[in-house]
Amino acid sequence: MRFSSRSRATQPAPNVASHFAKSSTSSRGHTRPILKAARALGPLREEAKKTSIHLVRDKAFAGVATRKDAIILTLKAERPIASPRIHRSEKASANRWHHEIRLTAPSDVDAELRTWLSQAYALG
Repeated sequence: MRFSSRSRATQPAPNVASHFAKSSTSSRGHTRPILKAARALGPLREEAKKTSIHLVRDKAFAGVATRKDAIILTLKAERPIASPRIHRSEKASANRWHHEIRLTAPSDVDAELRTWLSQAYALG
């Protein structure tokens, strides 16, 4: 068995702030409207994971992954969503889809995206 020089015990647990360490200031600004829209739906918590920040009601309904110049928002859905805004879709199970939306400006969090977020929140 091989061990790396950086064991898991010495690596700090991910936190929300650590996700923004290598992203631009604008990427942080893109996240605020997402959180505002999600919080308007009801109670939730943010759970920092290794590669993203999960937005959780009872279960995760959305994920926010930071990139250098954008945010990738992953939303849970009951069905495929036909929209050019959907960067990638994946069928997670018989009745669940995960859709990725690339956000490059706070204005990307518009009525359409808030509707999808609301539908995802209802599933979570």
